[in-house]
Amino acid sequence: MGVLNITPDSFSDGGRFLDHGRALEQAHRMVEDGAAIIDIGGESTRPGSEGVSVQEELDRVMPVLEALCRDLSVPVSVDTSKPEVMREACRLGAGMINDVNALRASGALDAAAATGLPVCLMHMQGQPRTMQQAPQYRDVSADVVAFLGERVAAATAAGIPRHRLVLDPGFGFGKTVQHNYRLLAQLQRIVGMGLPVLVGMSRKSMIGAVLDQAPADQRLVGSVAAAVIAARAGARLIRVHDVRATVEAMAVVRAVLAESRE
Repeated sequence: MGVLNITPDSFSDGGRFLDHGRALEQAHRMVEDGAAIIDIGGESTRPGSEGVSVQEELDRVMPVLEALCRDLSVPVSVDTSKPEVMREACRLGAGMINDVNALRASGALDAAAATGLPVCLMHMQGQPRTMQQAPQYRDVSADVVAFLGERVAAATAAGIPRHRLVLDPGFGFGKTVQHNYRLLAQLQRIVGMGLPVLVGMSRKSMIGAVLDQAPADQRLVGSVAAAVIAARAGARLIRVHDVRATVEAMAVVRAVLAESRE
């Protein structure tokens, strides 16, 4: 899953693709590099970020999403928590909803159900503006499993069948570095819930923290290593900025997994 942020303030590539022409070029480049899905978002959810209005998010995302849904050979996912954006994205041809808030916003459950699209439910402790202010857990893996189980129950009760749901443990969303690595080490507990798992660790501070605080654009090798570990544990979707390098790493993972099943 290739990341396409149409924002001025995302942690890694904020501002680079706010221009719609550059955003379209980047999406096509990621598909050429092997992305199987493009995830497009118009509201930064980095730690400390502020929200944007519904109209601003629509204005940022919809022209690009409409063009990509028309021109690309792969599905386009919309990264949003707003019901209005979900509905409009579906109308324009989006293939998936990726919600960091796990459909907890007012009206989001009903909107997502009405679209008929697959939905990714992500764990986040707190809200982006404050989520990294001393997050605490009894047992981070168990707490994430419990939260995701509750959201799956809420989604199915709202009319979204289980086969349309994807789970994301939410690396970096209300978690310390230790929480993130424990969650990665125990990712099979999330995989064991029986639904496809999406992970997003690309270039995040959890990678920089073990690389002498390397800046975001110097975290490629660490990001690919984390992606390989997650894929070996059973993650099905890997959300990344650096598509080609990750696609090549996944080819090796697939070769190993194929032999392990013999």
